Amino acid sequence: MDGNGTGRAYIGSFTSAGGHGVTAAAVDRDTGALTVLGSTDVVADPSFLAVGRAPATGARVLYAVSETSDGAVAAFSTDGDGAPRPAGAPQPVGGSGPTHLAVAGNHLVTANYTSGSVTALPLAGDGTPGPATDVFRHEGSGPDVERQEGPHAHQVLPDPSGNWVLSVDLGTDSVRVCALDPGTGKLRPHAETALRPGSGPRHLAFHPSGRHLYVVNELEPTVTVCRWDAAAGLLDPVGETPVLPDGAHAGDGGRSYPSEVVVARDGRFLWTANRGHDSISVLTLDESAEKPVLAAAVGCGGHWPRDLTLDPSGQWLYVANERSGDVSWFAVDAATGVPAHAGSIEAPAASCVVFG
Repeated sequence: MDGNGTGRAYIGSFTSAGGHGVTAAAVDRDTGALTVLGSTDVVADPSFLAVGRAPATGARVLYAVSETSDGAVAAFSTDGDGAPRPAGAPQPVGGSGPTHLAVAGNHLVTANYTSGSVTALPLAGDGTPGPATDVFRHEGSGPDVERQEGPHAHQVLPDPSGNWVLSVDLGTDSVRVCALDPGTGKLRPHAETALRPGSGPRHLAFHPSGRHLYVVNELEPTVTVCRWDAAAGLLDPVGETPVLPDGAHAGDGGRSYPSEVVVARDGRFLWTANRGHDSISVLTLDESAEKPVLAAAVGCGGHWPRDLTLDPSGQWLYVANERSGDVSWFAVDAATGVPAHAGSIEAPAASCVVFG
């Protein structure tokens, strides 16, 4: 946040579905309101974004995937008052359909959904990515013949210790752990943890203690609770909890497909976004962090919530509603964790919201 009480948010969207690409917005910290500053569509289908710092200068850099068959990543400068400006040339990731990316030390890593792989790219001193140093290809399949015919890496994320990179694979019902060599940029496979067959794990989020993590499953509306041993780099599933009430179904009678999981800064609540049911679920967490309890499910403010993000203050939740074409924000009740709709802006084919 700057001195006048505003910060910046960045919205990713599918240009192939009418989205504006990468949009910058001002954030009013008192009301949660977004005000669009500008957009750029120089990168096709920037469906997921991440904010990092240039290794040499510390300048803020915005990164975007290009979720296309010839997958790529791009960097943007965010030092202006309008649309982000391209920084350097986009870099191929050596995989197809990248859906997620994250900064891991001095590298950028991507999860490539269609090809079922994870890519590492080195970051130059100015924060721009260089040619890929490694592509780690997942192997395996799952029981859902339509969605799990092969590996589909959906998210890649460094753990809080910075020693490991975790990749969530919807196609193989598993989470893989790799070590990323900061010198060579090579990804060394370390462990793979199997989750329930057919669950379709999509994304994960760490508890603020760093000792637990939560995997949201796309093919079943559940969250899998895991213990995390950062010293050993090992994951231990200990339970699975529904994120929708009994008998809940999508508005058209179809299935629901959870998309994202978020944990409160103080570790008391967990939220998921649920496509189809078009809701945000609220689960409470006790001191053990291992027994989420579904407390409420409220409307997401639109249709098909693809992403759910907590702002840096922990007071506001933001939802990218892909099919209704909006980003909605919600005030979080500090006592119950239940979000209350507070506003929205038009954002065609919105897919992601990040802060920086």
